[in-house]
Parts: sequence; structure tokens; C-alpha cells
Amino acid sequence: MFKLNTSLLIFSATVLFTACQTESEEKQEKIEISNELKWSERMAISILNRNPDPRTLVSKQKTKWNYKTGLLMSSLERLHEETNKEIYFDYMRDFADKLIDENGIILEYNLGSYNIDNINAGKYLFYMDDKSEDKRYRDAIDTLRKQLETHPRTNSGGFWHKKIYPYQMWLDGLYMGAPFYAKYNVMYEHGDKLDDVIHQFDEIQTNLKDEETGLFYHGWDESRQMDWADKETGRSPEFWLRSLGWYAMALVDVIDILPEDYPKRDSLITYLNDFSGSLRNFQDEETGLWYQVPTEPEKAGNYLEASGSAMITYAFARAAHQGYIDESFLVAAEKAYDGIIHDLIEVEEDGMVNIKQVCQSAGLGGDPYRNGTYDYYISEPMLVNDIHALGPFILASLELDK
Repeated sequence: MFKLNTSLLIFSATVLFTACQTESEEKQEKIEISNELKWSERMAISILNRNPDPRTLVSKQKTKWNYKTGLLMSSLERLHEETNKEIYFDYMRDFADKLIDENGIILEYNLGSYNIDNINAGKYLFYMDDKSEDKRYRDAIDTLRKQLETHPRTNSGGFWHKKIYPYQMWLDGLYMGAPFYAKYNVMYEHGDKLDDVIHQFDEIQTNLKDEETGLFYHGWDESRQMDWADKETGRSPEFWLRSLGWYAMALVDVIDILPEDYPKRDSLITYLNDFSGSLRNFQDEETGLWYQVPTEPEKAGNYLEASGSAMITYAFARAAHQGYIDESFLVAAEKAYDGIIHDLIEVEEDGMVNIKQVCQSAGLGGDPYRNGTYDYYISEPMLVNDIHALGPFILASLELDK
């Protein structure tokens, strides 16, 4: 008698189901992109068409909770506020619901890794919590706040970038942690920790600012133990555009959150004014953009980089509109935005929008070792539609109403 191999049947059925599911996802009907829409929506719809599952925005492997997707979700929050179109809110909710379980636990999140990057994805959950009655969002927000309670610090009180990078502060970390910390504290804790939020910026100003250019080095090692760290200052050796963009956005977004009568708010506005003037000094005259290593525009291998340019464009426009910096910075923002559209945006026949010349990633230390030099920063891969540029482009587009 012929005997069925049930294990083989089950395996075959699983493979067939998975294949059909993948094929179904690939055949998902795309949203039409009208060229009458503003650039913010043209880019957003392109993103939704390319990645119907938001977990694939960083990798096809369906990534876990991460700062990059959090940045995009924060931009979609602003887009939903502007348009009130449910497709954007549904996409935001889809990411949250796939990464937060029924008990409000963030899947694959490890508080004990003390990674400041993980805080950033929690910012848009304030909006989700406000727009729904789903308790899970507030539970996840509270979990991220608990991380900051015990997050390790430098001896001078600055949050470490990650547990695996002891005694180090990176410019990136100010965007990752400070806006969330400030918003939580204002909303739920009566603003009793705002001095601590400001102290994080004070640490950056003290330890990472280059007095000659007015720019900030990427990282600082208080212990001076890392090979990339200058033995006298603890600073990394070079300026990196996207880290400058992170810091510019952090300043603007935290000032937005601070109460107007908060005594130390003016100190952040002063920091922002000084920094904005320094950034404008390194804006490319022809394109309005900024280089991957902004102080070395003529050096071999350098290139006009999209994510950092979009971040600074947003920061200039937002800060000028809010009255934090002079309105002349709107001219610089407009010029930068025009440069992005002219030099870095490509539109396909079906209306899909692509943004090119995006640095995939950059850091300090680790394995393989990243030494923070000019040669290192220009050696990192340059991609099309890397997620680091998508959210900032949407934010800049909304702020300039393009």
C-alpha cells in the first residue's frame, strides 16, 4: 500500500503558501501617484508602494524596532496632520501593531542593551496614543522612558550612545533621545527633568564643538580609550554631514517642545543660531547642498549627500518659520531644497520618486573598526532610497510646502 509522507506534504504546503503569500504581496495594487501632488505625498506614496509592509523599510528581512523607521514614522505623523489621509495613519499603525504585542511589549527590544537609538522610534507613539484608545501605545512609551531612567552616563552626565560604546556621546544620540525625553517629561512629569534634557546639549557644546568652523565632530569619548579619540579632547577626527543634520533637527524639535517660559529655552535657541550660521558657511554655492564631509568639498571622493542635506533643509525652514532663527535662513533652505529636487531626485515613468546619493550608514569603533577619518566616511556605501533620507525629505517638503 502507498503510504503518504505527511511531513513532506506539510513542508510542501508551507512552501506553497509562503510563495503564494509573497507573490500576493508583490502583486499588491499600487497607489497611483499624481504629479499634481506635493513632493511630500509623492515621496510618501512611493514609499508605501515599494514597501507595503513597513517592517521591510530597512531590510527585506523584516527588521525589528529601530530608529530609522521611527524617523520615517515621525515624518508621516506630520504628513497625516497636514492631509488627514488615513493611508498614512494606517501605515504608521501597521508598523506599531506588528512590533508591539497585545500586552504593550515591544518585540525584540532589549532595555538592557541601553541603545539610545531605540528611543527615537517611540516619538510617534505619542501621536498614536492620542489618536486611539489603544493602551498598548502608552505602555510602550513608558517602557522607553524607563530605559532613560537607568541609561548609563558619562561622568559629566551625558547619555552613552550605547552600552557597547561606554563613555561615548555621538551627535546622532541627541536626536535619538532628547525630543522623546523632553516630550514625555512635559506631558507626564510636569517638566521636572527639562534641565537634564538641556544638559545633554550642553555636553555636546562643551565637548564636540570645533571653535574654528563652528561645526561639531561626530563623537566624543570621555575616557579617551578609543583609537579614534584624540587623546587630549576625546573627539573623533572628522565632521560627518548626517551627524550634523541629526543635531540640527534635535535642537529644533526640542525647542518646539519646551514651554515658552522655560528659563533655559533661550540657551538652546542661541546654540541653534550659532550652529545654523556655521552650517550655512559650508553650503555649496552652486547646488545649495552639503558634502558628505562638509569641510572638504574639493577632496577626491567627496559627494553631495542627500540625507544630511535634507535634515538641514528641514531644520533651517522649521526654525525660521518658528522664529528661532532669522528669516534669511529660509532662502538657504529654499536653495537647498531646489538642489535636492534638481540633483538628487529622480521620477520614474509611473510617478515613483527616488532619492539618490544617500550614505547608507556610518559610525565609530565596532567591528570592522570605523576610525572616523575622511577616507572612512567616503568609503561607506552610497545608496538610492536609503531610509535615512526619506523622512527628512518629507519633513523638508512639508515645511517648505513644496
